[in-house]
Amino acid sequence: MLCQSPGSVHDAKKGACVYAVEVSDHVMVAHSFRGEVFGPAQRLHGATFVVSAAFMADTLDANGIVVDIGRAIDVLHRVLAPLNYRNLDEIEAFKSINTTTEFLTKHVFEGLAAAVKSGGLGRDGKEISAIRVTVAESPTARAWYEGTLWQQ
Repeated sequence: MLCQSPGSVHDAKKGACVYAVEVSDHVMVAHSFRGEVFGPAQRLHGATFVVSAAFMADTLDANGIVVDIGRAIDVLHRVLAPLNYRNLDEIEAFKSINTTTEFLTKHVFEGLAAAVKSGGLGRDGKEISAIRVTVAESPTARAWYEGTLWQQ
């Protein structure tokens, strides 16, 4: 099925078209990993992650938007702020966790989902169906977490 509306993308899971707005920011952190699989990354190292968040909706609102882009940028920045210029190993909530790129995608998703559900992006949060968070650790490597916001 091809999407007929400009700006919409095909959601293969639903077999339907959805609109998406994506915003980006970055965060600079230090961290280390536990486990042989991580090799030299077991030592403390720095990383600059580029974080993108895509907000998805089945329809545009009365203003013709998925979410207010300015508010989405602000919310993403607020979710990332507690991590920026921090050693993630020293954050109490992360003490026993390998703060992998994959882990960070879910952490950011949860912060954004809370903002959407509270109506913080310029439209009724129940009209936003899903969020995809992508964290790029280099130009050639990234991970993402995508989840729906409401029980279907």
